[in-house]
Amino acid sequence: MTTQIQQAQVLHDLHVKGNPLVLVNIWDAGSAAVIEHTGAKVIATGSWSVATAHGYEDGQAFPFTDVIENLKQIKQKVQLPITIDIEGGYGHTPEQVFQSVQMIIEAGAVGINIEDQIIGEQRLYSVEEQCARIAAARQAADQLGIPLFINARTDIFLQADPLSSASVQKEHADHALTRAKAYARAGANGFFVPGLSDPTCIQMLCTHSPLPINIMLTTDTPSVSELSAWGVSRISYGPSPYQQVMNTLQQIGQDALMS
Repeated sequence: MTTQIQQAQVLHDLHVKGNPLVLVNIWDAGSAAVIEHTGAKVIATGSWSVATAHGYEDGQAFPFTDVIENLKQIKQKVQLPITIDIEGGYGHTPEQVFQSVQMIIEAGAVGINIEDQIIGEQRLYSVEEQCARIAAARQAADQLGIPLFINARTDIFLQADPLSSASVQKEHADHALTRAKAYARAGANGFFVPGLSDPTCIQMLCTHSPLPINIMLTTDTPSVSELSAWGVSRISYGPSPYQQVMNTLQQIGQDALMS
C-alpha cells in the first residue's frame, strides 16, 4: 500500500514545467471516485465547490470539522494523493494555521492550497504575515514527517480590475513575483495565481518564479497547450466542474418535468 509520504512525493514529482499536472477539482467522495476512474493522478478539492455542495457560501463558512470529515470520506473512497483547498488556513494567526494543517495531514491529505486573502476582507495579508503563516504550515508538516505540498495562492489578480492597463497588469505581476520568491523562502512548494490570464504575465512568472506556477482555467484563460508551452506546472479547473454538473442536473430535472 502506498504510504502518505510516498503519495506526497508523487504530488511533488508531478509538478513539471511544461508538462503540467491537470486537476479536475472535486467536492465530495462521490465526485472524487468519478475523477479517479478517469485516470487522474491526483484528487484536488476546490473550496467554492465543496462549500456550495454542502449548502454553504465560500469563504470558510463551511465548518472546519466538516472539512475534515469530507476529507476523511474522500480518503476512504480513493487511492490517489489528495490535495485540499483550505482557503485562508481556517485561522488568521500562524498558530491557528499550524493546528489546521496538522489536522488536514492527520486526515490523509498530502497537499494544501492556502491563500493570502484575508477572509471576509478585500485585502491581502502583508508578505511578512503570509510568510509566517506558510512557515507555520511547513512546521506542522515537518513535525508529522510528511513532505506536504504547500500551494501558496495569491489573490492579487482576483482582486484586480480585469480591464486594467498593461502597465498596471505588469505591476501586479511584479508584485506576484515578489510574493512567489518570499513564499518559496517561507516553505511553499507551488504558486497559485487564479484570475491571471494575460499571456505575457504568465510567461514572466513561469520564467522567473522559483516556485512552479499554477493557473486556473476560465473562459479568459489561454489553452492548456499554450499554458504548457509557456512553462506552467499545474492547471486547475476550479469551480467549473461543479457548475457544469449542476447545470446538467438542472437540465435533466427540467426535461423530466416537461415530459
